[in-house]
Amino acid sequence: MKLDILAFGAHPDDVELGCGGTIVKEIKNGKTVGIIDLTRGELGTRGTAATRKQEATNAAKILGVTVRENLGFADGFFINNRQHQLEIIKMIRKYQPEIILCNAIDDRHIDHGKGSQLVSDACFLSGLIKIETEVEGKLQQQWRPKQVYHYIQWKNIEPDFVVDVSGCMDTKMASVLAYQTQFFDANSKEPETPISSRNFTDSVDYRARDLGRLIGVAHAEGFTTERYTAVDSLFDLK
Repeated sequence: MKLDILAFGAHPDDVELGCGGTIVKEIKNGKTVGIIDLTRGELGTRGTAATRKQEATNAAKILGVTVRENLGFADGFFINNRQHQLEIIKMIRKYQPEIILCNAIDDRHIDHGKGSQLVSDACFLSGLIKIETEVEGKLQQQWRPKQVYHYIQWKNIEPDFVVDVSGCMDTKMASVLAYQTQFFDANSKEPETPISSRNFTDSVDYRARDLGRLIGVAHAEGFTTERYTAVDSLFDLK
């Protein structure tokens, strides 16, 4: 199954928070999108691996993605090594995406920066013919995505480009709030965390509004890129 876009997140809910609006927009434009979660988020203060799994399934349905998988890496303890790279290479070769979206290059949670570099390195290695991988006993062909883009998470990283996601925020926020154990709930008895406050949930919207303001639209999401962003003409720029 070939996908146009494959989005990676260190934890279930990373993708929804970082680039949910962009995913919704691209699906509306006829693109196929998949999500790969690296861990089950089992070290999270609130909820459990089981509740996160169900919430991720619900969020995927809201976004309309074609497929969602979880690699089951150890939350908080996975590293950027051969073993983990090979598992990601298998996913890249399985779905052959043109574009990869992945975690922020630097962030409050240590898994975000680690996951960002791990996926980026695997994208390069996936294109090497001498690295052999198998899925269900079948040898995979090498595949290197054309672009790797990093969404923005907790820290206010300056984006290299922004995507107009006006008209997609309601669906994005519904996918975020599908993680009922993680975010603001006035009736919850679970411990408070940096992302469980109403202020955090509101910040997801007001960051998108602020980026949108800067480009003259209602909402936008920002990304950083590892390579120059090329256009055919000056008139391609908005």
